[in-house]
Amino acid sequence: MYINFSDIPGHQNLFLDYLNEFNNVEKFYKRNFRDQEKYEDLFKHLAEYDRPHRIDLSEAIYDQYAEIKISKQTQANIEALKSPKTIAVITGQQLGLFGGPLYTIYKSFTAIKLASYLKDKYEGYHFVPVFWLEGDDHDFEEVRSINLVNNLNQIFNVKYEDGELDEINRGNIGNLKFNQNIEQLFQLLTTELRETEYKNSLIELLKSIYQPGRTFLECFRELMIKIFDEFGLIVFNPTAPKIKQLLSPIFTKEVTSYKNHTGILVERSAELEELYHAQVKVKAINLFYLDDNERLLVEPVENDYRLKGKRKRFSHDELISLISTTPEKFSPNVLLRPICQDYLFPTGFYVGGPSEISYFAQVTPLYDLYGLTEPIIYPRSAATILEKGVQTILDKYKLNFP
Repeated sequence: MYINFSDIPGHQNLFLDYLNEFNNVEKFYKRNFRDQEKYEDLFKHLAEYDRPHRIDLSEAIYDQYAEIKISKQTQANIEALKSPKTIAVITGQQLGLFGGPLYTIYKSFTAIKLASYLKDKYEGYHFVPVFWLEGDDHDFEEVRSINLVNNLNQIFNVKYEDGELDEINRGNIGNLKFNQNIEQLFQLLTTELRETEYKNSLIELLKSIYQPGRTFLECFRELMIKIFDEFGLIVFNPTAPKIKQLLSPIFTKEVTSYKNHTGILVERSAELEELYHAQVKVKAINLFYLDDNERLLVEPVENDYRLKGKRKRFSHDELISLISTTPEKFSPNVLLRPICQDYLFPTGFYVGGPSEISYFAQVTPLYDLYGLTEPIIYPRSAATILEKGVQTILDKYKLNFP
């Protein structure tokens, strides 16, 4: 059955209008995902765009897979990124415990299926699905737990405790290592999850990946590769030093032009507030810096810059020099991240959920400032999965949802 999002409580009007009344929001987005007649115009533009780092990006991704045996599909997709006729279909998510929310899976399959559909329809182009690992994020609370259903059909929470105070800054979550406490969660899964034909193999899979001493990024990445590699999904780590080196021009421009960028973002956010809502609070500079394992916002102060919450200051030249020499210490915030993504990749589509679709309405003015082309924002699939046995019972007794 099909349920319209407008019939489900809790969704913002901006997201609903993006889905159903695009004419109401077209001033905030450059492209309507339903207007397939204009898809090829975007593909041609991306193919003609001068992207001198295509080969460097492809080789850097090969390096990320150096110790992993990958499918022929994934290998072909990494190689295809060297071609100007390749279009990326990207999605991504924070590094949630045990894979995080179910919609992470939905996002991935949406990107895979969309790339496959486009490949069949548009000859002459190659479409590759990419999953962007959000390893730079520092929100520990968001990734440390998941909700599951126990053997009494009740929701229970599985939360990883690292033994530290909740309020401390743990830095980039991708670098955070699990300690021995991760092993306690497997006993909880064994006790609470109902018995199914999948339970034991699932727990053993998670045990083999989530081990003390391994990082959130390593574990999440391996799980995603095990699930999706056969479908050709490129699981991409943007925190790798070679990738940060490629991104240094974006970081530099953000610092040198932040006043202009901030003014435009504030103006767009005000326009959104008049009609809908602004998803993200605008900051003066859309960059974080990793200092003593703390991820701290870069802020302007007088004629210099400082790290939020610290007295450490940099001159303009010092900050630019740091970007040049240690780009791996810098990371984009939520509004600059799409710019980094679409600078690196020839992105035709970004598969996102309601919140991402909303914040892209704020980001779109930045694309012109960076000389980039905004992708089509494609809503991720949303579904309730019925096991075969449950579906059989529903069919047997002719039980239908209204």
